[in-house]
Amino acid sequence: MVTAEQVKELRDITGAGIMDCKKVLVEVDGDIKKAVETLRERGIAKAAKKAGRIAAEGLVEAYIHNGKYGAMVEVNSETDFVSKNDEFKTFVRDIAMHIAATNPLYVSREDVPQDVIDAEKEVIKAQALNEGKPEAVVEKMVEGRINKYLAEICLLEQPFVKDPDKTIGQLLTEKIATIGENIVIRRFVRFERGEGLEKKEENFAEEVMKQING
Repeated sequence: MVTAEQVKELRDITGAGIMDCKKVLVEVDGDIKKAVETLRERGIAKAAKKAGRIAAEGLVEAYIHNGKYGAMVEVNSETDFVSKNDEFKTFVRDIAMHIAATNPLYVSREDVPQDVIDAEKEVIKAQALNEGKPEAVVEKMVEGRINKYLAEICLLEQPFVKDPDKTIGQLLTEKIATIGENIVIRRFVRFERGEGLEKKEENFAEEVMKQING
C-alpha cells in the first residue's frame, strides 16, 4: 500500500503532481527510486520543473457547438513563439471544446472557495447521516465524497472527453513535456443558450463526441 509519506517524498524529489506520484508508486510497488526513473522517462518530472516558470503569453480560444453552448478559455505559454505552434493551438482548442462539453466550475481545487467546500461537506454529511451511517464513519465518508465532488467540478481532474483514460491535468503535463515550456490554463467562461430557463436536458459530452466522430 502506498503511503502519503511516500507520495510526498516522490513529489519533493520530482515536483510532479500528487496523482502522478501516487499512480507511479502503485505501479512500482512503492519503490521510490524506480518511481523517480519512471516519472523522468515519461517526461513528467521534467514538465513539473517547468511548471514554476512564468507563462504570460499564449492564446484565448473559443469553441461554440451548433449555437447552443460554448466556452472561451485563456491558456498561457512562456513565449509568443510557442503560442503560434500548431500543437499548442490544437491543445487550446481541445480545452475549450472540453469545457463546453463538461461544464467544469473551476480550473483546480486551489480555486474552489472554502465556503463552497464547507457547504458541500454539510450536504454530504447530512446525506450520510440520513442513510443511517454511524457517526464514527461519517467523517471518512465525507472526505471521500468531497474528493469525488471536487474531481467532478475541477477542470484539471476531469477525464478528457476525447480520451477518458487521461485527465486534463495529465494532458497538460504531457504538453508541457513535449512542447518544452510551462503551460497554464488560466481561466475560462462557459455559456449555454437559455441558461437558467426551463428546458429539455441534453447530454452535451455525448453530443460533442458525435460531432467529433461523425
